[in-house]
Amino acid sequence: MTADTDTLRLDKWLFHARLFKSRGLAASRIEAGGVRLNGQPCRKPGRVVRPGDRLVVSAHGRVRILDIVALGLRRGPASEAQALYVEHEETASSGADSPDPGN
Repeated sequence: MTADTDTLRLDKWLFHARLFKSRGLAASRIEAGGVRLNGQPCRKPGRVVRPGDRLVVSAHGRVRILDIVALGLRRGPASEAQALYVEHEETASSGADSPDPGN
């Protein structure tokens, strides 16, 4: 088995990374199908994540693509939370680039 410091529950990581205000909200979103882990649908909040995993999170009216860099030991300040992941630029530019000027 791997050591506890090498993995963390998905719902707990989302809470530590400040993507959701509570673990319960994170778990609900995971169960509703709003999270993909390494390209696969994930509906289990207890699924373990590791540094190097990629998440696609659909929440709060947007889709974010995140690479997990660290697990974190607690839900700290925003600056600490942002150090847990790298967000991909295609997140911000997906789909809304070509409005129809003729309307």
